[in-house]
Amino acid sequence: MTLADQRRLYVVGGWFQLLAATLHIDLNQEHAATASLRTADTLARHAEHSEIRSWCHEPDAWRVLTDGVYGRAVDLSQAAQELAPAGSSVAIQATAQEGRARARLGDRKGVYAAIDRVQRMSAALEPLKNAEHHYQYEPGKALAYTATTLAWIGDPAAESYAREVIAGLAPTGDVQKWPRRIASANIDLALALLVDDRPDETCDAVQRAILSGRVVPSNHWRALEVVRAVEARKLPEAPDLREAYQGMSSLGTGER
Repeated sequence: MTLADQRRLYVVGGWFQLLAATLHIDLNQEHAATASLRTADTLARHAEHSEIRSWCHEPDAWRVLTDGVYGRAVDLSQAAQELAPAGSSVAIQATAQEGRARARLGDRKGVYAAIDRVQRMSAALEPLKNAEHHYQYEPGKALAYTATTLAWIGDPAAESYAREVIAGLAPTGDVQKWPRRIASANIDLALALLVDDRPDETCDAVQRAILSGRVVPSNHWRALEVVRAVEARKLPEAPDLREAYQGMSSLGTGER
């Protein structure tokens, strides 16, 4: 085996470990995710592959964000940006992740600055044909991340972004190609409608997400936020939403 062959083996192994870590995070399998991220980072260091190292920080930022450690999520997102090749997919996604973390912190100035950077970088990104996967950024992701970020900061503009995501991914009502993204967009839409004090539409949107069966365990807490908000307002739809949520969470890891 030549040195070039050995490096390629490290690179391929790093990508596989990174993919495994991403899946474990979605399934809330914390220990397995941590082990895979560490292995991916070790292989990437040996191969001197900054892109894989950057991607190791980005999903970890999402993981700690879902645990409510928002400051740490910002730090990890920025660490990913420092390692990321200029203008790369991971540079854009890490910036978007920083925006989402800042939204949870209530940092409106930081949120809009991150959204602006994401939009500028994604507009300049050269699209690749037949490369629809997690590690290739594309315009649809920019819309989806913007919808989530604006919904979390309480900006009513989130509604139009969420509806655009849903219409773009399922223009004829067919949700077979991107069912998870559509489910997430419906949660964003529900949050935006809640801010705009439209309870009936809020309940309809979040129920579509929950009953789709496509909300991954790492996103259950997002649906739960809406359910709790509906319950706090003592809306008549609350018991049905709680029942639907409990049915969904019983298939995953339960409440977070």
